[in-house]
Amino acid sequence: MAPQAEVQQQEITYRSKLPDIYIPKHLPLHSYCFQNLSNVASKPCLINGTSGKVYTYEEVELTARRVASGLNKLGIQQRQVIMLLLPNTPEFVLSFLGASFRGAIATAANPFFTPAEISKQAKASNARLIITLASYVDKVKEFAQDNDVKIVCIDSVPEGCLHFSELTQADENDLPEVDIVPEDVVALPYSSGTTGLPKGVMLTHKGLVTSVAQQVDGENPNLYFHSEDVILCTLPMFHIYALNSIMLCGLRVGAAILIMQKFDIGLLLELIQKYKVTIAPIVPPIVLAIAKSSETENYDLSSVRMLKSGAAPLGQELEDAVKVKFPGAKFGQGYGMTEAGPVLAMCLGFAKEPFEMKCGTCGTVVRNAEMKIVDPETGLSLPRNQAGEICIRGDQIMKGYLNDPEATARTIDKDGWLHTGDIGYIDDDDELFIVDRLKELIKYKGFQVAPAELEAMLIAHPEIIDAAVVAMKDEAAGEVPVAFVVRSDKSQINEDEIKQYISKQVVFYKRISRVFFIETIPKAPSGKILRKELRAKLATGNY
Repeated sequence: MAPQAEVQQQEITYRSKLPDIYIPKHLPLHSYCFQNLSNVASKPCLINGTSGKVYTYEEVELTARRVASGLNKLGIQQRQVIMLLLPNTPEFVLSFLGASFRGAIATAANPFFTPAEISKQAKASNARLIITLASYVDKVKEFAQDNDVKIVCIDSVPEGCLHFSELTQADENDLPEVDIVPEDVVALPYSSGTTGLPKGVMLTHKGLVTSVAQQVDGENPNLYFHSEDVILCTLPMFHIYALNSIMLCGLRVGAAILIMQKFDIGLLLELIQKYKVTIAPIVPPIVLAIAKSSETENYDLSSVRMLKSGAAPLGQELEDAVKVKFPGAKFGQGYGMTEAGPVLAMCLGFAKEPFEMKCGTCGTVVRNAEMKIVDPETGLSLPRNQAGEICIRGDQIMKGYLNDPEATARTIDKDGWLHTGDIGYIDDDDELFIVDRLKELIKYKGFQVAPAELEAMLIAHPEIIDAAVVAMKDEAAGEVPVAFVVRSDKSQINEDEIKQYISKQVVFYKRISRVFFIETIPKAPSGKILRKELRAKLATGNY
């Protein structure tokens, strides 16, 4: 028996094909991003795709320090939270960096959220100030008044609000010295993780510096961005993918970041041609829009050298359809999870000295980190080509969930391994393939939908006894939420009434696509919903 026990204790772990590198984890995030400022001071840093206005690196760094000073003047203390309720704008970048310089924390929310959804996040994060557009003030006015929270608008100024210029026109020399330690939190995105409701993910200065370095630092970076690149930012900055892999990575290398306020296929193609975009980070719904667009032939897209897809898995046919339209571009995928900082794996075809990569893979584990695949039943690590739960360990992962030690302990084990809730395997060439999902999460166009949130709303309806929400495959969105509902006795409530009841309470991508009426919700003895059984019903059409 002894030899077998010994084998079980020997963990099978995987590392990057790239060597580990030195990472300056002692630096605050803003100092790390602007470490090479003297080399790029006069180069374009942010380009506003709507107005064409260009901000140089020098301007962005100075304005961010002024914003920090302005936040301080408005009473924002170190380790307090500000909320960014903004579409993609230069002000989003300036506010995030300003918070970092101040030693404060930024939490970003989707501006399309309902007032209730915004309030929930603002309350949970204890946000003291909200930066937004005048058109969204009505969504936050009541919360702000009740909680003594200041509202700053970047455009016009409704009554009782402040203008963004109060921040940008502050004197940078008035900013007090801030002693930031590497473990201080700098970003607080919200994610439902593997189960339950959205939770605040505490990302530290050290964690984000490590994550960005794992991507773009080193003599042979895994993700080869450089200072001559123009990086398209059409993905929402309130989502960790754009925040980290576009904004922070772009700033670190001194590239120009072209900001698109919202996705529009015609405008996207126009901007690629006009600004000679070289890097286009995208998600599957944008890949689908490009693949189906007849307009692509009318534009010169030859400047694009890299198309990087993430946030949700991408099928082979879509990949092939887009490759035809960008013949000069490298196409590949990355794999991330907010709690992991977010990047776990990246296509090595994007490296400065690229590796050949297979189709369908989401890359190999990032450098300066370890990955393992574990059997969900036994917890033992698995060899190559065997599917299990993907786990990762390294300095880039979250510090934990805000004020939720139980959820943190369920996600990060005592040995520091973060359990993703995704099922995958690593092949003989160290490439990761994702095959399934243990976690409940639904991904609509890369946006997270937490079934528990919708189930709580459904069960609150007087005519609904029980409910379960699962994902249904959808060509345009990837997945959509559908509900299985148990009606109360004598209830005649129908599908449309239930759909309307939910749509009044949630942002568009959380709306229920279909409702199926059912006698009972299948549950384990523990009371846990057996979602697999419901997904099987959908797959067989037996509903």
